[in-house]
Amino acid sequence: MTVELLRNAVRPYAWGSRTTIPELLGRPVPAPHPEAELWMGAHPGDPSHVVSQDGTERSLLELVESDPLGQLGEDCAGRWGGRLPFLLKILAVEEPLSMQAHPSAEQAAEGWAREEAAGIPKDAPNRNYPDPTAKPELVCALTEFHALAGFRDPRRTVRLLRAIDTPGLTRYSELLAAQPDPGGLRALFTTLITMPQPALDQLLPEVLDACVRHIKEHGEFDIECRTVLELGEAHPHDAGVLAALLLNRLTLRAGQALYLPAGNLHLYLHGTAVEILANSDNILRGGLTPKHVDVPELLRVVDFACGDMPVLCGEHGLLDERMAVYRTDAPEFELSRVEWAADDHGEVRLDGGAPQILLCTEGELLLVSDDGTKVELRRGESVWLPACDPEVRIRPTVGGPARVFRATAGTCF
Repeated sequence: MTVELLRNAVRPYAWGSRTTIPELLGRPVPAPHPEAELWMGAHPGDPSHVVSQDGTERSLLELVESDPLGQLGEDCAGRWGGRLPFLLKILAVEEPLSMQAHPSAEQAAEGWAREEAAGIPKDAPNRNYPDPTAKPELVCALTEFHALAGFRDPRRTVRLLRAIDTPGLTRYSELLAAQPDPGGLRALFTTLITMPQPALDQLLPEVLDACVRHIKEHGEFDIECRTVLELGEAHPHDAGVLAALLLNRLTLRAGQALYLPAGNLHLYLHGTAVEILANSDNILRGGLTPKHVDVPELLRVVDFACGDMPVLCGEHGLLDERMAVYRTDAPEFELSRVEWAADDHGEVRLDGGAPQILLCTEGELLLVSDDGTKVELRRGESVWLPACDPEVRIRPTVGGPARVFRATAGTCF
């Protein structure tokens, strides 16, 4: 039994919270600076460290590289070239992130090869593809979590645009009304995101004023208009504010999740969540950021399929009635949530044979192996379970409520 606690890196991006991650980890609140993400995994930029019982530490990246078969298992190591294919995170979103999409495996491989041939340094600000791999994501809410994701049904978007109609906006709403399908969305999105700055500086204030009127009149699209106003205040000259009008506005309750496959245009607005994603840095940004935006490359990647975004609640009872599994087609990862109600002391068995990270977000838990080895896991703590470990049993130390998330490689190799 080699299960060990992890010491994880905190990423201090400006959009993060000064309270969420420190409070989760039991540190003083507020933190001196925003703390946006807690990373758990073997990402080369900030790998976790495994902490042995004698207090010594070793990078999880080094551990995986030195023993890929033992740490990942034969199937996972072979499929992913000896890399841990997933990264687990806590997201603490205080302010909106950039509008972005991620490439498919084929797009990433082609883009990476193209930029390598062009001699663009991997850390260059204008580099789109620092690695040749896809980056699907799944985000599961811990608190109420707000996001924009995927293109709304164009007929409903036409209703929204007409509800906040202005002299400058009419031509764009009628453009989509004439072709209410993915092709029309592509044409309108391209028009908005490439709008010349003088035209944008004239249209955007009109749209923001119209959103204010719509809210005062208690219109149908209140939450969409409030979101556009929030984005417009933070990015007053950015075409991404107008592009946001085309996306689904979503509010997740705790335990609900969104799967964001390749090409899905999205941005996170506010809230705390667990995120699991492929171990990649490939991001194509569409605006609402001071970072590099490559519109032609973004348009090559974005999927203009439209309609409601599926909200996942997890499939219960597949392995245990306390466990909900968030099924996706991503081969890189699978996320599960295990919860114990108040006064529940029941034990849940977790199969071995694959790399796993367990993250406790509520209560206190006890992991027990078949040989009797025991590891305590408190709120905010996580552990690494290599593939060479046998199954483990996990239960609350004093009864629920308790919650743990289980991250492992996907099952659809």
